[in-house]
Amino acid sequence: MPQPYYTINCDLGEGIPNEAAIIPLIDLASIACGGHFGNRESIRATLKLVKKFEKKAGAHPSYPDQENFGRKSMSIYPDELIKSIRNQITLFLEIAKEENIELDHIKFHGALYNDAAQNEALAEVLINFLIQEFPKTPLFVPRYSEIEKMAIKKNLPIKREIFGDRAYQDNFKLVNRSLNNSLLTQQNQVFQHLISFFTDSKIRTYTGKLLPVQADTICFHGDNPGIMEFLPFIREQFWN
Repeated sequence: MPQPYYTINCDLGEGIPNEAAIIPLIDLASIACGGHFGNRESIRATLKLVKKFEKKAGAHPSYPDQENFGRKSMSIYPDELIKSIRNQITLFLEIAKEENIELDHIKFHGALYNDAAQNEALAEVLINFLIQEFPKTPLFVPRYSEIEKMAIKKNLPIKREIFGDRAYQDNFKLVNRSLNNSLLTQQNQVFQHLISFFTDSKIRTYTGKLLPVQADTICFHGDNPGIMEFLPFIREQFWN
């Protein structure tokens, strides 16, 4: 059941030990650039692997919150948030230029990604910044989200994303990570989660409901403890 027109993306540069095994199995790497994790050394190490395996890389900025890995919402002034995001992307770009790698995309991380999906005002702040500074760089967005709508309204290029290893609620929001089985770690779980998407363009929610969805790219988390069990299998089943 080959589906080569969907790309596999993975959140990387987050301190995991097996990136050299993961990167050959993906197409796009979203690399942490100092907000929730990362520094010059970690960004460079991941970019070197991306270059070695001839993949593409994007910046993965977040709330400036390494203590909580960027997975908790923050009360932060918009100007302060944008300053942090600008600094994060600038750091990525500096190292990418040194390694002769182009910026493929931008993807917000964790709580910032989820908050911008639901909060129209935050989505507008982020999109206005990207329109001003990165107007030609695609932004990864979740389907049916406020940030998707805002990007379309303001003509920012987007790539619609679904998560291959996260459970969905019936309203298309992700199941909170604090709940059991919110992160899919087993090969059969991930396969069953994706089979309806590849056969019928639908995502099965944690209640069993099927939601119609369009996507350009499918994300797996680099820090998923089961990734090296399921990713080679999923790649072979759906792409090779």
